[in-house]
Amino acid sequence: MHNIQIRQEILDRVMARRGRINFFETIDPAKTALVVIDMQNTFCAEGAPAEVPASRGIVPNLNRLTPALRAAGVPVIWVLHANTQHQGKSDWDLFYNYVVAGDVRERTLVSNAPENQAVYSELDVDDKDIVIVKNRYSALIPGSSSLERVCRSMGIDTLLIAGTKTNVCCESTARDGMMMDFKITMLSDCTASLSDEEHRSALENIIQQFGNVLTSTEALELMGIDKPVVDVVSQ
Repeated sequence: MHNIQIRQEILDRVMARRGRINFFETIDPAKTALVVIDMQNTFCAEGAPAEVPASRGIVPNLNRLTPALRAAGVPVIWVLHANTQHQGKSDWDLFYNYVVAGDVRERTLVSNAPENQAVYSELDVDDKDIVIVKNRYSALIPGSSSLERVCRSMGIDTLLIAGTKTNVCCESTARDGMMMDFKITMLSDCTASLSDEEHRSALENIIQQFGNVLTSTEALELMGIDKPVVDVVSQ
């Protein structure tokens, strides 16, 4: 888990700009979905090519949060990353040709193949949950996934963002979501990055420009949902 706090100078800046910390002081459960980004073996498994060790630390928090949301009728959406290959070319050649190289590239290609994707085995998944596959960092840019269409079809206008990495796929999805008029809340204790500094930087970006930054317990309180009997681990 990341043991960080948003810096006071950032909170002071937010207060001077809008007079309150949160974008939204209430969250309507009937219009909300939990979107869990990239909690799959490629990022969560020990020794995986894109391993984020801290991602395993948020599993208990997610496993306490999801039953409370399901009981309140809030959809749980697992967004997994995958890239296809055809005749030696990936559907994201720029990433595989310039961002990763050598053994990491080859292992990531295999790990991100569509047939290898599943929610990380330590996470509790319900048959009624929704699983969506994306092929870019953001699940909301055109052509990346069906997330927007699925949410709009259910009347969802609010997204709780969880998963990994905080500063890459979670932040990218949150930024695009806000600019598409979704109300964004980043869950600080249900997101993970490679370092405390990267995690905090992403949260500070979100709270200033893109949406709420809350713990899962705080988000439940804003939705009027009783928190889990066993409280979540603090951020």
